[in-house]
Amino acid sequence: MRLILVVLLFTAGAFAVAGPIDAKVEAAMAAEGRPAADIARDANRMPLRTLQFFGLEDDMRVLELIPGGGWYTRILAPVLAENGQLYVALGTRRVSENIAPLPGFEDIEILETSDNMRRPPGERLYTMDEFEFGVDDLDMVLTFRNVHNFYEEGRMMMHQQAFETLRSGGIYGIVDHTRRHMEPDSNENRRRIDPVLVIKEVQAAGFEFVDYSTLHYRADDELEYEVGRRSVSGNTDRFTFKFRKP
Repeated sequence: MRLILVVLLFTAGAFAVAGPIDAKVEAAMAAEGRPAADIARDANRMPLRTLQFFGLEDDMRVLELIPGGGWYTRILAPVLAENGQLYVALGTRRVSENIAPLPGFEDIEILETSDNMRRPPGERLYTMDEFEFGVDDLDMVLTFRNVHNFYEEGRMMMHQQAFETLRSGGIYGIVDHTRRHMEPDSNENRRRIDPVLVIKEVQAAGFEFVDYSTLHYRADDELEYEVGRRSVSGNTDRFTFKFRKP
């Protein structure tokens, strides 16, 4: 009887749903003071399942690229605060001004690279000058809905520097809005990008393609309209790719 009980307990533990970061991600999502606008996007962005897919652990050194208003930063920083380290780079002004000074977020390390990201006058996309992040042997680099904002040279610069800053075996995770394969540029698809092109370019930077997730697949997004349009905003089809540095 005792042996059966031990086997049952072991089996229950082996198939437990909760993972090592689950409680910390959920606590960050439920944190007092988290903006209501951020909370409203939880169901759509599914941060816990997305970070589980990328393999995030709470003792990792992680770099978030182009954090924007800090939606993911507010989740990543508390998860990594005790045992890991969060770095942010490129387009970090709002994180620097609005999040880093807050209690509990003081340990975010802001890498001084934002001046390398620029949009030439009259252009709609950004490019980058040559730069280095200045850190190495990181476990993970993540970027969410940003790759589409750059011309090819800027995208390749970002991928190459992500490669250089990761340790061997480190993970590069990308989420972005889906564009039809090989579709020419237009005002309607300007904030979308061809997922096949992204795989090709990231592999050219030296990465191995590991896996993809259908977490953010949306069958009802016809890929015809600008992602800010009311008819598709918040419900765009997004690819979720996981790469590894050999």
